[in-house]
Amino acid sequence: MKYYIGIDLGGTNIAAGIVDKTGRIIAKDSVPTLNTRPIEAIMLDMTKLCKTLLDKSQMDINKIEAVGIGCPGTVDNKNGIISYSNNIPMKNVPMRKFMEKQLNISVNLENDANAAALGEYTANGHNASSYILITLGTGIGGGAVINSKIYRGFNGVGIEPGHMTLINGGERCTCGKHGCWETYGSVTALINQTKLKMTDNPDSLMHKISGKFGEVNAFEAAKAGDKAGLEVVEKYTEYVADGITSVINIFEPEILVIGGGISKEGEYLLNPIRKFVEINEFNKYRPKTKIEIASLNNDAGIIGAALSANR
Repeated sequence: MKYYIGIDLGGTNIAAGIVDKTGRIIAKDSVPTLNTRPIEAIMLDMTKLCKTLLDKSQMDINKIEAVGIGCPGTVDNKNGIISYSNNIPMKNVPMRKFMEKQLNISVNLENDANAAALGEYTANGHNASSYILITLGTGIGGGAVINSKIYRGFNGVGIEPGHMTLINGGERCTCGKHGCWETYGSVTALINQTKLKMTDNPDSLMHKISGKFGEVNAFEAAKAGDKAGLEVVEKYTEYVADGITSVINIFEPEILVIGGGISKEGEYLLNPIRKFVEINEFNKYRPKTKIEIASLNNDAGIIGAALSANR
């Protein structure tokens, strides 16, 4: 049996796992990213995490065929360089060279959303001709698998739907532009929208829920019938759906799945999105894109990164 290590480098956590060639995770672990640190410190934690996994699984490094890393931002897959990332500040970082020197094993770099899309496609693509994953997390990522291959664009930058303009001249994004979809439809944006609404509504149930769970949660308040919570959720899902409509209009994928932390809301999130897309997408009469929730949760990035090293 062939084994691979997949590393999902996120803005909040670094998650990694040993994965077999079918996509089954043998062992996994994670550590905080602490993304304001120098990138060298983050990469050293990535190497330590790989060694922790080997110890946990009692597996020798010689049984690992390769390591795959899913990274945010623009990835030069051919040369193993992170060209640019805004959520974890990186520019022209030779990550493959650094990691191969540390681990003494072949390393493949992939955009994190591309890796997650490959993981979800492997598990649930059902041989779809075109498959897109939209991840709603710290930012908004996107990955596409077309005719069983990751789509990267001619220069490795495709696809980055989080940075298409949703509102011209809108809020400033971490990428430097104004009005990006990411600044309105990411979980970071949802948290900001919730906090603003809480400030204006001191009697909202969101205050009690925040005290209970330690973080703001408009969805829980909305489900309990809180008016302010409902207003946050309705506007947020409209932002998300508006961006998804544009993605569908461009690609018309057979299947589009939504991943990231907020995807746990399931049909409560999906139903208004499907209704918005049905009304607003350009295609009215041809077969429709299936819009679903991603099924692998936080494991998609690990599995996809690992399997990308086998391609």
